[in-house]
Amino acid sequence: MQLEELKATIRDVPDFPSKGIIFRDLTTMIKNGDALHLMSEEMAKLYRGKGVTKVVGIESRGFIGGSILAYELGCGFVPARKPGKLPSVTIKASYAKEYGVDTIELHSDAINSDDIVVLHDDLLATGGTMAAAYQLVKSMNPKKIYINFIVELTALNGRDNLPKDCEITSLLKY
Repeated sequence: MQLEELKATIRDVPDFPSKGIIFRDLTTMIKNGDALHLMSEEMAKLYRGKGVTKVVGIESRGFIGGSILAYELGCGFVPARKPGKLPSVTIKASYAKEYGVDTIELHSDAINSDDIVVLHDDLLATGGTMAAAYQLVKSMNPKKIYINFIVELTALNGRDNLPKDCEITSLLKY
C-alpha cells in the first residue's frame, strides 16, 4: 500500500454533522491494519531525529494518531481535552469551529521549556482547534512546536489560521 492509497480507505459521509458537509471518516482507515501501519510509519518518518519529547493529541480522534506517533518516537503523550476531563490544574483556550464555539484544556504541567512538541489532530479543516491548542502549548514555552495532521481539507484554508513560523505537515490532502 502506498501513501495516496490511504485515501481509498477513508469513508466520505455526506451531510454529517450538518447538511452540505462531507465528513472524512478516518475510522475506516484505522480499522485497516495495513493502512494504520502505513499511516504510523509515514507520520513517524516526519519527526524522527528532531528530538521530539512530547506529542499533544487533540480530543478525541487526535488521541489515536497522537498516541501512535508518541509510541513510534519513544516520547510522551499529552491529551488536549474538553473542559472538566483532566483531573488536575489546567490551562484553557476557547475557539470558534465550523459548528460553534468550544474550549480545550491541558494540564498546566504537561509541557516544559525543555520539550520539543508535535501537536497532532486527525484532520485540518478551518484550523480553530489547532490554533487554540498551539496557543496553549506555546504559553508553556517549549523549545519547538511542530503541527501535524493525517488529513487536510485544503479548500477550507485552515493553514491560514495557524502560525506562519511553525512547520505544518499533513499526510493526505483533499
